[in-house]
Amino acid sequence: MAVKKNKKPVGLGILTANDRYLYGQGTHYEIYEKMGAHLMTIDGKKGTYFSVWAPHAKAVSVVGDFNNWDPEATPMKVLETSGIHEVFVPGIGVGQLYKFAVTTSSGKVIFKADPYAQSAEFRPGTASVIADTSRFKWSDETWMKNREQANPRKAPLSIYEVHIGSWKKKDREEKNGFYTYKEAAQELAAYVRDMGYTHVELMGIAEHPFDGSWGYQVSGYYAPTSRYGNPEEFMYFVNYLHKKGIGVILDWVPAHFPRDAHGLADFDGEPLYEYADTRKGEHPDWGTKVFDYGKKEVSNFLIANALYWINKYHVDGLRVDAVASMLYLDYGRKDGQWVANEYGGNQNLEAIEFFRHLNSIVVQRGHGAMVIAEESTAWPLVTHDPKDGGLGFTFKWNMGWMHDFLEYMKLDPYFRKFNHNKMTFGLTYFNSENFILVLSHDEVVHLKCSMINKMPGYTPDKFANLKVGYTFMIGHPGKKLLFMGQDFGQLHEWDEKVALSWNELEDPLHRDLHDYFRDLLHLYRKYPCLSESDDDWNGFQWINANDGDRSIFSFVRYSADHKKSLLFVCNFTPVERPDYRVGVPKRGSYTRILDNEHGLYKSPDKPPVLRAKKQECDGQPYSVPLPLTAYGTAVLRFN
Repeated sequence: MAVKKNKKPVGLGILTANDRYLYGQGTHYEIYEKMGAHLMTIDGKKGTYFSVWAPHAKAVSVVGDFNNWDPEATPMKVLETSGIHEVFVPGIGVGQLYKFAVTTSSGKVIFKADPYAQSAEFRPGTASVIADTSRFKWSDETWMKNREQANPRKAPLSIYEVHIGSWKKKDREEKNGFYTYKEAAQELAAYVRDMGYTHVELMGIAEHPFDGSWGYQVSGYYAPTSRYGNPEEFMYFVNYLHKKGIGVILDWVPAHFPRDAHGLADFDGEPLYEYADTRKGEHPDWGTKVFDYGKKEVSNFLIANALYWINKYHVDGLRVDAVASMLYLDYGRKDGQWVANEYGGNQNLEAIEFFRHLNSIVVQRGHGAMVIAEESTAWPLVTHDPKDGGLGFTFKWNMGWMHDFLEYMKLDPYFRKFNHNKMTFGLTYFNSENFILVLSHDEVVHLKCSMINKMPGYTPDKFANLKVGYTFMIGHPGKKLLFMGQDFGQLHEWDEKVALSWNELEDPLHRDLHDYFRDLLHLYRKYPCLSESDDDWNGFQWINANDGDRSIFSFVRYSADHKKSLLFVCNFTPVERPDYRVGVPKRGSYTRILDNEHGLYKSPDKPPVLRAKKQECDGQPYSVPLPLTAYGTAVLRFN
């Protein structure tokens, strides 16, 4: 039978005209349900439906073991005006490897992993894997309901940042001894619950080819990395932590992607996901490609990806990496290496619109999930509503506080009196955004030293310094984040190739720091004054911000109802102050509930109760005597 020439393909009816229209408008927020590889039954035959966006390609086919990776065996049909190619392949299903063979406009055939693949081959393999995530039975309904009703800005948020591949290791050769998602879920949940963290933040979960990138150069945006298991096993991980009362935040990388041949770079033989102009489309410092945020299909790919992790995997938040690199056209570029916007400025207007779109949609469809910006500059209104000119993030990492805090903590205590303002400066802007105070992985790599080895003095001094520093951090307005290993003072810098030095907990100094930080976290979660007014001067009062000569800081955190308020006193020198007296705002009893020697007072130790005398001190009408040890800390409760 003769075939009519130029007959338009009618398609399989999976990607409808409306699907293609919404995708072209950048508003198909469930596009992952149609793009990629999906198990289906068509005309009574079970198989897999494939679709891919490759508008510059002459032709596309799907290849895999099922057709001996032959680019001519399984051609795909293009759906008119969309650049989307599709095909249904009977008889193949879960676990089979595949790629797309793309014939470029020059006639060259290149092999690409599926941008929407739900699973990927374990490195060094680069194929996509057919997966089915519909079979998993969630049992975290209570957690999800509570999340939707909660206000994270008014609740405790203490985050344990974790790299699963180096948190712990198994004594086995398979996959470098990585814990599986299931193994990690149980041990990690037990540790996090005991310590008192509210959430874990996971590095490197989206698939990536190179371990040394820590997951920040992503090749599979829709695939949990196969290093630790398959998609269902990652669902188990999230579900298990939720049932133990622990939230899960993922690092998310919409800023750039690697050049690897199987990835998104020049996907159909030409720039597609990236800006075509290399002055916008490439990061000179990182050697990576930059997403074209002005292209609707690309912004749709990323925004749908955010919703995919939130809604399909029940993830509680996304920490957006390298936000500043997206906002500034001249980020990491010299004169002549970047292109100004239409108004002559260095702001990437398309990235700004992307963030406003993303965060508005997550508010609408994310069921209470958070979006957190790692934004390292003074860009205004990062956590403010887009309607008010903001970007709409839930929280922003406070990189300024981190820098000032670490610079102060690294000083010999003698010189701290000349740098007192480093610890007070953060309180001049703490209410300008909704901040998270962060001591992340970036601060304990690349010869920066571990947190304990940043501290001055002999070994006992280092631990005493870190205890007082962590106390100040817990009392300071803002949510909290600490990288793994730093809560027990791991000595060596983080190395993604080896496990944390858990044996150090056998040493009394490490164990004491670990237990003390655990007490701080439990204190933080118990008292609403430490979390419900993080961006409000009504929740904070300096008692003495100017005691630079003695390097002592004292301040109060108030709850909304002024019940169970806490007074913090932190001595940052090795000098005892037996005659120290601190001003207090009102008469009554002040109960010493934590200090550097006891941690939290627990039975049978009875916490000392101090009665305020009408004796002016620190500009306050009342005061209490509070002898301080070297590097002494004290937290007092009062009503």
